[in-house]
Amino acid sequence: MIHSLLQIFIYVIIADVVLSYLPDLKSQQWAQTLHKIAQAPQRPIRDLFPADLPLDPAPMIVIIVIQILMHFL
Repeated sequence: MIHSLLQIFIYVIIADVVLSYLPDLKSQQWAQTLHKIAQAPQRPIRDLFPADLPLDPAPMIVIIVIQILMHFL
């Protein structure tokens, strides 16, 4: 059950990354809700890195941490 929820959360993060490249969909209510859900664990990680990086490492780091957590559960 926990594995399934964590896997779904990984998909939410991936969907948020994809939606970040589609500006027309960002204004949709469901996309904003998805963004809020995906951003919660990424905010503290983003604060550790400078804002002028060309790529945001936070989604990748969160996904790796979730994968490690799933391995131990």
